[in-house]
Amino acid sequence: MTRWVKGGILENRFEADRVAQALKEATIPFLIKTFEDTAYDGLYVLQKGWGMVLVPDHFQEEAEKIVAEVKKTFKEEGRDEMEESG
Repeated sequence: MTRWVKGGILENRFEADRVAQALKEATIPFLIKTFEDTAYDGLYVLQKGWGMVLVPDHFQEEAEKIVAEVKKTFKEEGRDEMEESG
């Protein structure tokens, strides 16, 4: 039986889409669990992030590396856009 573990925290839907694409390309099975909750109007998003990616435990290390790389790229692109507009 495969145990699913946290592969990383996602800050927003756009980051989640990019992580999903990267994990698909790496043929890593995954689930994305959002922390959005309509009953609490997204209260937990501020505390926990937008969501998390879950992967089978034997893919955890590889998934964490992919999530970190996507986050790094995502932040660099945001910085570039701010410099161009400012």
